Amino acid sequence: MPNHVQGRHRLVKIVLTNDDGYGEPGLITLRRSVQFMGEVVVVAPRAPQSGIGHRVTLRYPLQVDQVRTNHYIVQGTPADCTRLALKQFAPDADWVLAGINPGANLGSDVYQSGTVAAAREAAILGVKAIAISQYIGPAHELDWETTGLHAATILPLVMGQAQPPGRYWNINLPSPLDDQAPMAHAQCPLDKYPHRYSYTREAGVFRYNGVIHDRPHAAGSDVAVCFGGRIAITPLEV
Repeated sequence: MPNHVQGRHRLVKIVLTNDDGYGEPGLITLRRSVQFMGEVVVVAPRAPQSGIGHRVTLRYPLQVDQVRTNHYIVQGTPADCTRLALKQFAPDADWVLAGINPGANLGSDVYQSGTVAAAREAAILGVKAIAISQYIGPAHELDWETTGLHAATILPLVMGQAQPPGRYWNINLPSPLDDQAPMAHAQCPLDKYPHRYSYTREAGVFRYNGVIHDRPHAAGSDVAVCFGGRIAITPLEV
C-alpha cells in the first residue's frame, strides 16, 4: 500500500483490536506502545472473547458504538472487529495489531486464540498483521508497564521486516521481563506438540485440567524460545 496521499507523505494507519474487550489493560498498553508510529484506530469487542478462535458473525447484525474519535466497540468477535475495521472504519489501514493478550499464545494455542484470529483475518484480507501476547510464568505477575516498554521496542522491528501476502506474525513476550535491559529475541517456528491435559468428572460435568508451563515442546520452537526467556517471533501463513 503506498505511503503517500496526492504526493504528500502520510502517517501509517494502525488498527488495534484484542480478544479481552475494549478498555482492558493489554489493549491500552498496546495503544500506548504504538501511538507514536502514526494514526491509531481502535476496534475491539464489547465483552471478553478469549478462546473463541476464528468465529465470525454472518447471520446476525453487529451492534457498534463509537465511543470517541477512532474508537469503536463491537458486539462481536475479534475476527468481526478486524472485518469491520478494514471494510468500514479504516479501509486504508496499513496494519492490524491484536493484543496485548494476558497469557501466551504459543504452539497449538494459535488455533483457539481470538487474538491470533484477529491478525489472521487481516492477513486473509491482504493487510499486514501482528498478534502479540504476554506469557505469565509460574509465580510471576504481569507488569503492564514493563510489557509496554518491550512491546514498543519489538513491534517496530517486526513491522520493518518483509511481509509477503498471506503472512502474519505472532509475538510472545517471555516472563519475567527485565524492566531495564533489552530482551533477546528470535524468529522461530510454531511448536507442534499437543498440550498435556485431562478431564475430571464432577457431578455430571467435566472439568478441564491442564498447565501451560509444563507443556512438551521441541527445541527451537516458539514455546522453547519464550519459556527460555527470549521474545518469540513466529511467522504464520494463511
